[in-house]
Amino acid sequence: MSSRTPSRQARTSGERAVARHGWAHALATVLGGLLAMAVVAALGLWAAGAADLPDGAFAPVVAATMVTAVGGAVQLSGSAGDLADTQAGLTVIPLSVTLTGALVIAWGFLRPLRHRAVAGAGELAGWAARVAALWLLALIGLTLAARHTFDISLGNDALGELGDLFGASPEIGFTTDVPLSVFVGVVWLAGVLVLALLVSRGAPLPAGLLRFQASVRPAAYAMVALLLAYVVIGVVIALVVAATRGHAAETLAVILLGLPNLVWLALTIGLGATWNGRVEGPFGLPMPHVLDEVLRTPDISELNLRTLSEHDGRVWWLLVVDIVLLLAAAFVMAARSPARVRAWQHAVHMAVALALTVFMICLVGRISAHYGLSVLGIGDLGGSLAGELFLRPRLWGAVGLAVPWGLVTGFAGALLARRVRRRGEVRPGRES
Repeated sequence: MSSRTPSRQARTSGERAVARHGWAHALATVLGGLLAMAVVAALGLWAAGAADLPDGAFAPVVAATMVTAVGGAVQLSGSAGDLADTQAGLTVIPLSVTLTGALVIAWGFLRPLRHRAVAGAGELAGWAARVAALWLLALIGLTLAARHTFDISLGNDALGELGDLFGASPEIGFTTDVPLSVFVGVVWLAGVLVLALLVSRGAPLPAGLLRFQASVRPAAYAMVALLLAYVVIGVVIALVVAATRGHAAETLAVILLGLPNLVWLALTIGLGATWNGRVEGPFGLPMPHVLDEVLRTPDISELNLRTLSEHDGRVWWLLVVDIVLLLAAAFVMAARSPARVRAWQHAVHMAVALALTVFMICLVGRISAHYGLSVLGIGDLGGSLAGELFLRPRLWGAVGLAVPWGLVTGFAGALLARRVRRRGEVRPGRES
């Protein structure tokens, strides 16, 4: 009876710790994440020139950016009078905003769980449910606020006169699919909370899941560290480019809206993956401009190390960076693992983790945008009023390449970590 008392007391004190933070802390977590996302999105859009949008459109655009950042669906619609037609579509996730929100919410979620070894499944589920309930309300508000309509000028040339003659006044608007956006946004939150529990060594797990932490937690931590390392390197390179070559506003917009889109794309390309894409019309990919050069062709283009190196030989450094950072991630994974885990097991863990990471990048890194105007049913009028941009991966090829990379670097990282003292290791002369 007395042997059960300490664990029962620890469980009770843990539940009280969570209860003390309760709804107030859940509200702070959700508001903190939303505020961080809103600031990053607003600054990025301001740097991109969205502050000049007419009719008070800036705030709805910020809301739409936040919705898409958590995987929500923003629908574009067009109208150009009785004798004209517009078509538009946009699919892109601003991963800088996504990453900011995920980090802030994860930190807020883990904070009341610190310094705990074990937590009950019901306790964790109840704490997560509080955050999810408030997040759900916030998502509904965001999706309802993310809607607006823009007027598009046809200019003062013959095209403008033709539009005036036929009453073709192009408009393009956006709205959100509220049920789908709310559902995907809640799933996104669940993924963030689960990943936070997996990555943090100090976060408690239910007793039934403790046997998995030796294999899952070090690998999850290593992959998150790998992705963040690429973002940090990307920020440094972007700031250097802005300082030496100008384009400060454009560079700031890229950093605050889509830097992970670029650097995680570079990670997959360094592994040997291929992305297919095309750029046509006024659309374009942000820096580096070599991406735009490769993709701006009449047909669908391939984006990989070979095609990029034909325009800029420096892209082979992506291979070198991948080797260095993957070895570092594998070393970190092995150093955080118990001493009983063998080198071949590290290799398998690294291969699975890297394959899942590349799979995630391929899903969230897709881009698709198009816009067109026709009058009297005569096709796209071209020029600045029509364009297309898309970028999509060869998914299974990229995931397949990640497996051997993970096996090799995981095994090498385990060998490098042999000199590092790890949990569960007893060295000669230090037995206790």
